[in-house]
Amino acid sequence: MTEQAISAPDGRVTAPPASSARRALLPTAPDGVELVARFFRALGDPARLRLLEFLLPAEHTVSECVAHIGLSQGRVSVHLACLADCGYVQVRRSGRFAWYTVADPRVADLVLLARSLAADNAAALADCVRIGPDPAQRP
Repeated sequence: MTEQAISAPDGRVTAPPASSARRALLPTAPDGVELVARFFRALGDPARLRLLEFLLPAEHTVSECVAHIGLSQGRVSVHLACLADCGYVQVRRSGRFAWYTVADPRVADLVLLARSLAADNAAALADCVRIGPDPAQRP
């Protein structure tokens, strides 16, 4: 008998109990793991994470995103295009403005969980020598 995800009282789906951890969590198809890795690579840029967090509570224009994260309009547009192409955000055009919003409410859960896990593992992440610093932070 396989264990299934559990529905929380608020309607969110939670992970099955730890006893099912031995079961494969990633897709078993040869390209399935690569797809999941690609999913996380899209989130691997600090600017894209800041944009996602900014877009969680409400939709914003590119100009508002630029003002919030402090990158050039061109760089912000590239990051928003990446997030849109990967399905994390959606765009609504109105006149000459493009309004971006998070496409799936589960993204909020993912971002909050990632922040929590990163905080719990901050020392290990800081000491990790296998993952280099963000290329944007290099001199």
